[in-house]
Amino acid sequence: MSSTATQNDPDLALPIDVVVRRKRRIASRVVAIDLEPSSARFPDWTPGAHIDVRTPVGWRSYSLCGSVDEPVWRIAVLREESGRGGSAWVHDHLEAGMTLSVRTARNLFPVIESKRYLFIAGGIGITPLLPMLTEVDAAGAQWSLTYGASCRGAMAFLDELAEYGGRVRLWPLDSHGLLPLDSLLPPHTDDPTAVYCCGPEGLISAVEQRCQDLPRVDLRIERFTARTSDDTENGAFDVVLARSGRRLTVGPDDTILDVVEDAGIMTAWSCRVGVCGTCETRVLSGTPQHRDEVLYPEEREANDRMMTCVSRAETDELTLDL
Repeated sequence: MSSTATQNDPDLALPIDVVVRRKRRIASRVVAIDLEPSSARFPDWTPGAHIDVRTPVGWRSYSLCGSVDEPVWRIAVLREESGRGGSAWVHDHLEAGMTLSVRTARNLFPVIESKRYLFIAGGIGITPLLPMLTEVDAAGAQWSLTYGASCRGAMAFLDELAEYGGRVRLWPLDSHGLLPLDSLLPPHTDDPTAVYCCGPEGLISAVEQRCQDLPRVDLRIERFTARTSDDTENGAFDVVLARSGRRLTVGPDDTILDVVEDAGIMTAWSCRVGVCGTCETRVLSGTPQHRDEVLYPEEREANDRMMTCVSRAETDELTLDL
C-alpha cells in the first residue's frame, strides 16, 4: 500500500471514459469486468494498482487483476449484501456496452524486489495478487500462494491459478478450516521473504501479528475495509490551503475532507474510511496524525503526505497542497 505520487494532483484526479467490453461470473458472488478505453489507449500500470469506478452511489475502488500487457483493464467485484450499494449495482445493472467513468490506475501496493515471496489471499483479496504472480514468476523468483475462501465455489480465477501447479494451494474454509498461518509463517526463516496479504480484516490482523517479530519478513498488506477505530478524542485544528491561502477550521466532529468540500474546493476521494488512498494530499508544514490504512511506517514518519478523509493533526495547524 505504498504510494508513489500525491493523489490529489489535478491530473491524477481527472476521470476518463471507458466501455464495458465483457462481464462474466467467475465465482458464486464475483463478476469479472473487462474495460476498454473509449479513445486512445490506457496508461501503463504495474501489479498492485487499482482504479476508481464511478457508480450511481459514488466512487468505488477496484484492483486491476488482468495482465499489464493486455489492452483492457480487468476488475473483479464481490457482491457485498451489507455494502453501500456499489457492488450490487455492478452485479445487477452493469452490462457490456455501457460507458463508465474511471480514475486512472495508481499503485499503493507495489511489488518490491525480493528473492522469495509468500502470497496470502482471502476471498476477493486474490485480485491485486494475480498480476503480481505473473510478474514474479516471469522473473524466476521463488514464490507460493495460499488462497482461502469460504468454499471452493467462492474462489475466483481458479483456471488461471491452476496453471501454476503446486505453487498455489487452495484452502476452502468448509473443508480445510482456517488458513494455516503458523506453518506459512514459521518463527524462523532462512531467506528474506516478502509477504503479501490481502483479504478480510481478521486475516490481515492475524498475519500482521505473526509477522511483527519476524526480522527477515517484509510484510505488505492491502485492506478493503478500515480497522475499528479507537476512542482517541478529537481536537480542533486549522488547515491552510497553500494554493489559495485560505484558512479553514476542522472541528472535533469534522474531517479535513468534509471541511474542504464544504468550502467549495474540489478534491478526489473514494472510500472516506482511509483504505483507498484517493484523497492522499501533500503536507507542506505541520505534523499530521495518521489514521489511514495506506501509508507504511516509514512514509508516516516522513509526514509529507496524509489521507484527508480520516487523518487529523498533531499540531495546531497544517498547511496542505490544496
